[in-house]
Amino acid sequence: MDKKNLICDIDGVILHNNDLIPGADSFVRRVLEQDINLLFLTNYPAQTPRDLQNRFYSAGIEVPESCFYTSAMATADFLKRQSGEKAYVIGEGALIHELYKAGFTITDIDPDFVVVGETRNYNWSMIQMAARFVSEGARFIATNPDTHGPHMHPACGALCAPIERMTGKKPFYVGKPSAWIVRAALNHMDAHSENTLIVGDNLRTDILAGFQAGLETVLVLTGVSQVADIDKMPFRPQHVYSSVADIDLF
Repeated sequence: MDKKNLICDIDGVILHNNDLIPGADSFVRRVLEQDINLLFLTNYPAQTPRDLQNRFYSAGIEVPESCFYTSAMATADFLKRQSGEKAYVIGEGALIHELYKAGFTITDIDPDFVVVGETRNYNWSMIQMAARFVSEGARFIATNPDTHGPHMHPACGALCAPIERMTGKKPFYVGKPSAWIVRAALNHMDAHSENTLIVGDNLRTDILAGFQAGLETVLVLTGVSQVADIDKMPFRPQHVYSSVADIDLF
């Protein structure tokens, strides 16, 4: 294989919640032993790379902290390219940490941006303030468009919905399937699309994002999408495997 870089989703590919998908540990070891540039890319913005490293370690996989890139990191990278330096944030500490690192002031006074991520602490006051700021001209940014997680836990897209309905303004979603997060991940790992593979379990996010960013795509069937779903899409993954343990591209 002439691909030297690998972008890999986490949930449904390597882990189910915090449980290892059989064979994922040997897959990761094989990739690292072959000196392939590996980056785990997740839409979930509420964990830092160190949190994710610990999650992997608890499941029996040892990888460097530098191997993780999240939608919180991509959101901070996106906002650094925009004018403005103040943000009203609905999200957890990992997102706020990345924005602070990028030089942003977190405030509820005349923000330039309203940034929404994942949080369990969501309330009437947050909705009201976010909607007011967006209606007054703050730019509406969201870490990812996912509407829910396991057991119907509300995710970022669901938290954005009332703000969008109230203001009539849609957020810019940084995360998959936006090609932005894949391009940002490529920049982060100093890689190019033409020699990078992306592995994911979801046709509508991982595979579509990879397709839009020009990467070679690999669908695994241990998560969201199954073989029957492929014919429903106007695009096709280049490769389909039962799990990462079966990938034989390198």
